[in-house]
Amino acid sequence: MTDSTDPETEPSAELTHTDAGGEAQMVDVGDKADSERRAVAEGTITLRPETVAAIEADEVSKGNVLATARVGAIQAVKHTWEAVPMCHQIPITNVETDFALGEGAVTLTVAVETTGKTGCEMEALQGVSTGLGVVWDMVKSAEKDADGQYPGTAIDDIHVVDKRVDRPE
Repeated sequence: MTDSTDPETEPSAELTHTDAGGEAQMVDVGDKADSERRAVAEGTITLRPETVAAIEADEVSKGNVLATARVGAIQAVKHTWEAVPMCHQIPITNVETDFALGEGAVTLTVAVETTGKTGCEMEALQGVSTGLGVVWDMVKSAEKDADGQYPGTAIDDIHVVDKRVDRPE
């Protein structure tokens, strides 16, 4: 059952990652019960339409862009606790990645599941961010202009789409 009264889902002005003196601290979740948790995040990379077509046709010289980005996203999910200072190391039970190719853009959705004491939305966000960064890395030679710049390439709108907490009854 999804618990809509979970303090993590309630808006709060209280900063939980600082102590009374303003020093950074990791939140103590030791007394919380384990629960099934799922977070979904997505974001988009804007590319030239011909770059998206090359990705779709698997004609990018560095290799299969989406397969490589999928591995990068999963690796990022598993290592979020190393990149985000106050994140707990959590047991990841499942990661799902989905790419949608559109006219001039690739959207990546990452769903993360865990059974534990804290949520997994940072892991989902980290997966999207890294996965889209891998896409950029794989296609950067096709995206550069004559000056070596990326005037139309952008990673945008990385956000949490859904977060669920299922408490045991």
